[in-house]
Amino acid sequence: MASSNISIFQSKKISLFLNISFLLLLSVFLKTHIFPSNTSLLHLSLGTTTISSVSNPLFLRSIRTDGCTGLQNYQDYEYKCLYVKRHIGCRPKGYISYLQFFYCNFGQFPFLGHVVLLLWLLVLFYLLGNTTANYFCSSLESLSKIMKLSPIIAGVTLLSLGNGASDVFASIVSFTRSGSGDVGLNSVLGGAFFISSVVVGIISILISSRHIAVDKPSFIRDVLFSLFSLISLFLIIAIGKINLWGAICFASIYFVYVFAVSATHFFCRNEETSNSNQDTGEIAIPLLGSVDDEKPILLEKTDLEEQLQIPSFLHLNSSTCYYFGKILHVLELPLQLPRRLTIPVVSEERWSKPYAVISVTLAPLLLAALSNTQRENVGLRSSLVTYLTAGLIGMVFGNLAFVTTKNSTPPKRCLFPWLAGGFLMSVTWTYIIAEELVSLLLSIGHIIGINPSILGLTVLAWGNSLGDLIANTAMAINGGTDGTQIAISGCYAGPLFNVLMGIGLSLVLSSWSVYPSYFVIPTDPSLYETIGFLIGGLLWALVILPKKNMRLDRFLGGGLLTIYVCFLFLRLARALGLLNLHGTSFKL
Repeated sequence: MASSNISIFQSKKISLFLNISFLLLLSVFLKTHIFPSNTSLLHLSLGTTTISSVSNPLFLRSIRTDGCTGLQNYQDYEYKCLYVKRHIGCRPKGYISYLQFFYCNFGQFPFLGHVVLLLWLLVLFYLLGNTTANYFCSSLESLSKIMKLSPIIAGVTLLSLGNGASDVFASIVSFTRSGSGDVGLNSVLGGAFFISSVVVGIISILISSRHIAVDKPSFIRDVLFSLFSLISLFLIIAIGKINLWGAICFASIYFVYVFAVSATHFFCRNEETSNSNQDTGEIAIPLLGSVDDEKPILLEKTDLEEQLQIPSFLHLNSSTCYYFGKILHVLELPLQLPRRLTIPVVSEERWSKPYAVISVTLAPLLLAALSNTQRENVGLRSSLVTYLTAGLIGMVFGNLAFVTTKNSTPPKRCLFPWLAGGFLMSVTWTYIIAEELVSLLLSIGHIIGINPSILGLTVLAWGNSLGDLIANTAMAINGGTDGTQIAISGCYAGPLFNVLMGIGLSLVLSSWSVYPSYFVIPTDPSLYETIGFLIGGLLWALVILPKKNMRLDRFLGGGLLTIYVCFLFLRLARALGLLNLHGTSFKL
């Protein structure tokens, strides 16, 4: 209990730090954009900088080029400020122009600008993970129960979707919105490589002394499907283009995998003896139990969090504790309140009728705002009609929620519309955050002069995979044989879902937008290296594990970690210009 208290207190400190950081960032944004100073470069660029820049032939020539690569041709921050404001290729892919924000407001103080962007990057990662865990996965869990899905189907569909939501949406955004699909490809493949090599390697090393063996048929099935998917993706990238039907076929591989998992599970249940059936049930139960068993833990943590509003080492009187707790609660609102007011939540422990009524009222307005931002050249009249329609729909939903719900308990009847609405809005928020995260990474790539695909391969992939590292490692260490089996299965089934659904759906949507023409795949030669090393890691595990009687040990884990470190060293060395191949320096 003490360790639990400490971990919760640490998580609350992180939450408070990020919320306070968000407030500081918001104040900086308001100061520099809504109330700019007279000496701001936003005004300066209209004066002498404009005149001197326009007379620069290099500046005029670079404006006509595509992309924002010409930004690195200038050393003076005033030129860069004017460049990003006038160059169409430097326009933001999300909702904030980070390049203009950096060069026009922090051009004289780049270190401070880097700190601001780093803090915002941490906030976005927190929002992405927190939205997925607290809203998206909660809706999926309840939907699986209402739809009465079997444990195995829920595990390979809804649970995989919950674990891989951030990767999937980041990939979709990079293809459909940012115009930089190589970031999405590198993010998904980098995450898959990290999980299947680093996470599996760490688990193998940590539990090597226990001599735990994993299920051979399940392992071979998952690895073979992963290899087939990667080879298919390799061919797609090599061809360089794909049509709608080809993209659908690629994404459909995952449904074949779901069928294979279901068929294997059904066959084993019918063929094994009663004793083996009992053992199989014990292995299968945690997959379903991984959802159900987390409930008491979450409830316990919720109760503890209420008790730990004030650190136990502060001996304060009741009045001081009350006001201190209120202050902490207010400080935690900035990042929580916008989502709470737009995502319907009907769980027992988090039910609130006022929040429920407000969320169903405001949710259509958020969807309307998102719809208007996704469309180009939206007129004022069209935008106004969209908002008025959304407002009317929201008021109808709000009145229905107010009349049909109780203050004390969440609704018991007609629960599916509530869960579907919560799922839709959690998807919306995840998409918005992922879109802004990809936009920020693209901007950081331009600022530091490195290809954004490297950031997708490392920063974005690591950030999205950190939860898998913690959860799967903890499950393997504390869950015994069954926990290890589930953790290892998740390390292969999860990345398989991300590759087929994340990249697959991205290709489907992108090819649909240009139908009946072919969608041209982003050209990034480094993708071949990533896929090659990823296949190498899978083959290493496929060869070593059967020779070790399916027992996880240090040899397997060390080999996987070595493969990943070699790959990472190669990519980073080339990105930094430290490695020349065939006499040419590759700047990735």
